[in-house]
Amino acid sequence: MTSARRPGNRAGLDRETVLAAARRLLDQGGADALTMRALARDLAVAPNALYSHVADKDALLDALLDDVLAGVTAARPGAARPVSELRRLMLSTYEVLLAHPHLVPLLVTRRGARGPHAARLGRETDDLLRRAGVAEPDVVPARTVLVVHTIGMAAFSAGPTDAVALTTGQASARTFADSLRWLLVGTTGVEP
Repeated sequence: MTSARRPGNRAGLDRETVLAAARRLLDQGGADALTMRALARDLAVAPNALYSHVADKDALLDALLDDVLAGVTAARPGAARPVSELRRLMLSTYEVLLAHPHLVPLLVTRRGARGPHAARLGRETDDLLRRAGVAEPDVVPARTVLVVHTIGMAAFSAGPTDAVALTTGQASARTFADSLRWLLVGTTGVEP
């Protein structure tokens, strides 16, 4: 006995399939190539079939960004050295972003990501900042600085220009790691 499909729920079309196809289009042609019509064409469905899985293009972009953030290594609960754990969390975020360079400009223009994975990363970062001794009124601003720095460095590294010599290959990763250390020491007074 087969279960009835909901409207727009075609065989083999689920949210994960929609996100995978959207990511593929984005990787192949950048943000301009990702339209709801192009996505529907790629999946061989009518455009209205997509709306069972995402409300609109903004929701699709939010879902893509959050889905990628699922790849960021979670903070280890109770880690003995919270500043080192913050460093590990931000380095993982940077690496995940560089693995998806076409999403980085979207993070910049959309001013971050929304969704359960982004929320988890925010909570973990805040907890680690508190454990590192950052005063409560400074936790959210400190998180903002770390996140903006991480996304900004990823944008430079993933960007189409090599005008800044620091933005290529291992030099970029090394520059990010060094600058992150400077930020963490300045924020917490503790060497990671």
